[in-house]
Amino acid sequence: MRIVSWNVNGIRAVQRKGLWEPFLADIEPDIICLQEIKADQSQVDVPLEGYHEIWHSAEKKGYSGTAIFSRVEPVSISTGLPARLAKKHAFDEDAFGDPNTEGRVITAEFEDFYLVTVYTPNAKSDLSRLELRHQRWDPAFLAHLKALKKKKPVAVCGDLNVAHTEDDLAHPKPNAGKAGFTDEEREGIQAFLDAGFVDSFRMFTEGNGHYTWWSNFSKARERNVGWRIDYFLVSDDLAPRIAAAEIHAHVMGSDHCPVTIDLRSS
Repeated sequence: MRIVSWNVNGIRAVQRKGLWEPFLADIEPDIICLQEIKADQSQVDVPLEGYHEIWHSAEKKGYSGTAIFSRVEPVSISTGLPARLAKKHAFDEDAFGDPNTEGRVITAEFEDFYLVTVYTPNAKSDLSRLELRHQRWDPAFLAHLKALKKKKPVAVCGDLNVAHTEDDLAHPKPNAGKAGFTDEEREGIQAFLDAGFVDSFRMFTEGNGHYTWWSNFSKARERNVGWRIDYFLVSDDLAPRIAAAEIHAHVMGSDHCPVTIDLRSS
């Protein structure tokens, strides 16, 4: 089974560029996880014959949002983080609004694993949302994953909006302390690993030069001056089933590129 995750930075834009069908033909996914769709289902007519569709759009039009399209029908589906976690971590106190209304999480249960796709809140360039990210969102999201992990293996994918180590961005020194590479954000992803989740890409590939997002300025993508901020993390009991984990930097249509895992049968 091949699962792909892609921050499309607007699914309608990908369609207008004529790049949706080439993406499907190139990747040949069994399950598609999208972030930052910036639309609701009524606004989009994507060719998805044979896929079950799950949409979770933000209440704010044209903003954020996630989707999962799967050839295998999920056993169950939930959207957002559980209300008890949102309440416990005081999501409604964020100055920008409740992140649980922004279409950021879909959890799909399959027969032998859970699949979670996430579009993690950005700390913002002035770090005005770093407190939400570090003190509320990351702990709440990890609590959600831990609860799932007690039931069956878990794969979580999406735009985590953080480069974990210096190998995960082209210019670590000048970006230290900036959004996406603060100590707090890096601690957040480390907490996932400490809780028994594995960075699937690093199971197969070491070193730098492997990125999933590039600025639209200064020909950053052409020069491969990027960041690896899109991930597949898998619970340690699912890791032995990962046959491959790849970054598809050649796939165009967004400032992010798709990432995939190939999952062996249990």
